[in-house]
Amino acid sequence: MQSNTAPVEDDQGSSLQAYFRSNVPAEDIEQVYQLRKAQPLLQAFTALFHGGFNSVLVRLLVLRELAAEVQSTALTRADINAKLGYLDPDSLETVLSRLRSHDLLAWDPGQSVYRVTPTARNILASIEGLLAATAGDDDAEVGFLLSQVAGAQAIGGVTAEQLHHLLGRLVELTEEFRDAIASGSEFLLRTAQLKWNTACDWVERGSKIIHAITADSRADIATHRAAQAIGRAQSALLNMQGMFSRALNQIERQRVHLGQSGLSTTDIKTWLMQQDDLACIASGALSFPVRTAFITPQEMLDVAEAELFADRVVAADAGLPVGEDVHISESDSASTPVELGRWLDALTTLAGEVREARSVHETLLPASFAIASYRASLLPLLGDESESALQGGTATMARLPLEFRPKDALKRLSDPQIAAISAGTLHPMPKNPGQTEHE
Repeated sequence: MQSNTAPVEDDQGSSLQAYFRSNVPAEDIEQVYQLRKAQPLLQAFTALFHGGFNSVLVRLLVLRELAAEVQSTALTRADINAKLGYLDPDSLETVLSRLRSHDLLAWDPGQSVYRVTPTARNILASIEGLLAATAGDDDAEVGFLLSQVAGAQAIGGVTAEQLHHLLGRLVELTEEFRDAIASGSEFLLRTAQLKWNTACDWVERGSKIIHAITADSRADIATHRAAQAIGRAQSALLNMQGMFSRALNQIERQRVHLGQSGLSTTDIKTWLMQQDDLACIASGALSFPVRTAFITPQEMLDVAEAELFADRVVAADAGLPVGEDVHISESDSASTPVELGRWLDALTTLAGEVREARSVHETLLPASFAIASYRASLLPLLGDESESALQGGTATMARLPLEFRPKDALKRLSDPQIAAISAGTLHPMPKNPGQTEHE
């Protein structure tokens, strides 16, 4: 059989140059040159994976079954029919013909046998490695990329492109984990942390490989730089443990518990996520369906305008109100400034006499509950710099040489109106070195 290695254009008949600018020859691009050299291998992949999924599946099935025969590399048509007897004969013939035409199967007319070509075995080996890496649900894509680098390093053929694939995946994982931490979602954090643990396992296994590549004097500059960048990416990935711990601890501090049951909102959300049909939980709980009322901004403006003009019309029709006699009432609102003046005089006297700390209740009492509460509310103003810069009674009080020191305790009293009061003391403020007694 003659190999079909002639240049193949795409299905639309367009040449390769049609995809590029007219002033840029495709042959001048290095990547195009490298891909064109690998055209037979790429066409072999096209032969396997072109078309629908079912067709691709049958082609891979046939090629894997034939390559699995290790007792003899030569297979007669009778051997193939016996091995793949579960396939339709016409479908099997179509698949064999396609594999032969793209050098995945070699036909020996002298012995009338088929042989699996080395290209086909290389393709199957790469596919088997990828399938094995992704067979589980542990997100081991880093392991597959690292295995490719390790294999290339073992035979002395690692390239910068292989390292770039691994580096790109490590950077993607780092960004994914940072997004999960920034989201503040406990569920995203838990999922990301499990994935991070798996990735770190592969990173620890690959550290020796990356170190060997970095120390290899035969590697070129691009390979050295890629290996060093992978080392930095691995360090950034490993350093995210502290970020995960801080984010989870913050969520733990903010967790809301429901009474004394021990249940938290996280437990409820986890239970709800495990339910197949949330609507069934509300069965019998609602006697009528929930009806959502929607309103547009235009309708809101219409209603507001109607209400506004309705009030104006009523006011215009009502005319002037009927005169009424003024009710004279007495207000005791002026008592507060009077009480402030008395309290300020008492504190001023205390500031001139006190030489040591004095309990707060001694200065607040005797007084009624209302007056004592009012005086206590003013105590935090003592020594307040922002208040002392103002004018008025409270500003004068803030400038007094007294310091209020509250305590987190209650002091029981035998007062007829006040049973207990918050403990605290008033201290004289130390004078400046240049301040005299007269000042």
